[in-house]
Amino acid sequence: MPPFPRRHYRDPVAPLADLWWVLCRLGRARGVVRGVRLGHALRERLMLAVTEVNGCRYCAWVHAREALRAGLPQAEVAQLLGGELAHAPSEEQPALLYAQHWAEADARPTPDAQARLAEVYGEDRAADIEVALRLIRIGNLWGNTLDWVLHGLSRRRWGAAQRRPAGVARGQSGDDSG
Repeated sequence: MPPFPRRHYRDPVAPLADLWWVLCRLGRARGVVRGVRLGHALRERLMLAVTEVNGCRYCAWVHAREALRAGLPQAEVAQLLGGELAHAPSEEQPALLYAQHWAEADARPTPDAQARLAEVYGEDRAADIEVALRLIRIGNLWGNTLDWVLHGLSRRRWGAAQRRPAGVARGQSGDDSG
């Protein structure tokens, strides 16, 4: 049996550790959620960048909708969900590249990447970005964990479907193998 194709919580301590991390920064987290500390558009771009790496179908749907509400063009939302950052504002691209690295590194970025983020945005804004990334990680991994449970309970019939690549219509395979 192939492994479950998306990142998910693998032990009961990891989600508690993520929640504790956010609780220790609750005031900052509230400001990020309300759009006061980062702004809605940047927050949603960060959320989509991490969601693309982690593959949470629930978060992809919610944050695509929220990104459109924040004024992002539909084409940019689709590109972010496809892992492309070229159409994001140039001043936000370092944060988005960091977000992808952060998610790929399972919330353990390299010290050099963290230092570069702080160098580009300053310590305070870098801390806001880290909070946004942790918040979406929690949502992504909880959503994927739910799918992992559904996958197991349904004897691999539900929950593990791969996401469609950006721009691929429902019912198309997204590959050229025929």
